[in-house]
Amino acid sequence: MKPVDIFCAVLVAVIWGLGFIASRLALDELSPSMMTAVRFAIAAAPCLFIRKPKVSWPVLIVISLTLFLFQFLAQSYGIARGVPVGLTSVIVQSQALFTIAFAAIAFRERPTSIQILGISIATIGLLMICGTVGFDFSVGAFAVLMISPVSFAIGNLLLRLAPDVPMFDLFAWLYLIPPLPLFALALAVDGPQAIWHDLTHMSLTGVVSMLVIGVVTTSFGYWLWGRLLRTYTAAQVTPFALLVPFVGAASSAVVFHEKFGFLRLAGMLTVMFGIAVMLLSRRPPAQVGAG
Repeated sequence: MKPVDIFCAVLVAVIWGLGFIASRLALDELSPSMMTAVRFAIAAAPCLFIRKPKVSWPVLIVISLTLFLFQFLAQSYGIARGVPVGLTSVIVQSQALFTIAFAAIAFRERPTSIQILGISIATIGLLMICGTVGFDFSVGAFAVLMISPVSFAIGNLLLRLAPDVPMFDLFAWLYLIPPLPLFALALAVDGPQAIWHDLTHMSLTGVVSMLVIGVVTTSFGYWLWGRLLRTYTAAQVTPFALLVPFVGAASSAVVFHEKFGFLRLAGMLTVMFGIAVMLLSRRPPAQVGAG
């Protein structure tokens, strides 16, 4: 890879890692459904200037629901219900485990022995983390959070339904779909008065956090990652995603003073090691990333 593209890959990982911090700050002022709706409403702004790609609406909808709506709504819910930001970033990146497993089931893509080893290691790490659930956050919050990597993995595979489509155009229109159902959910759960109050009483920190999430983390981050995946092989690009949980965990420790017990920290490191084994094998699956 060219030095400038290596820099871009590292930049995306840092942006996505810090995106978890911005999400946590925004969730201090908005509900999970409302925050996620605003996130994608901001990210979908380029649709005003970009023509719809040659992909059917049913395909756009099913990809967007899995890759974005369910993934980020579950992620936001977990953070809002007390799951530490650093742990969340690790759990979301476990999507690599599920992507390989689902590809084997749906497309009969037999994983290599190295990938199987990585899956086994990451699974052990997740089980270690499960052993710490129930102390500082509920089992329910962790269960909802686990929807995020599973949905992410399904979305990764469904992207195959939209080949040879400009990446920026595709993602801009994928961002257009989540806001409507999420706004409806927010209205049903929070009520119009609460939504109006939250939106009109946002602090400068909340507004800046939402702009960072919508413009930088989502729109710019995914566009840059897609450009890298079009220029280089997945084997060259996807290992940089390993930096995301490190940035997320390190920054959350600094900003929110998050501390992890021995078992949880060991589980997080085990998951990241398992992901590294999977992504650094010779035949990694095509992925989009996280943040």
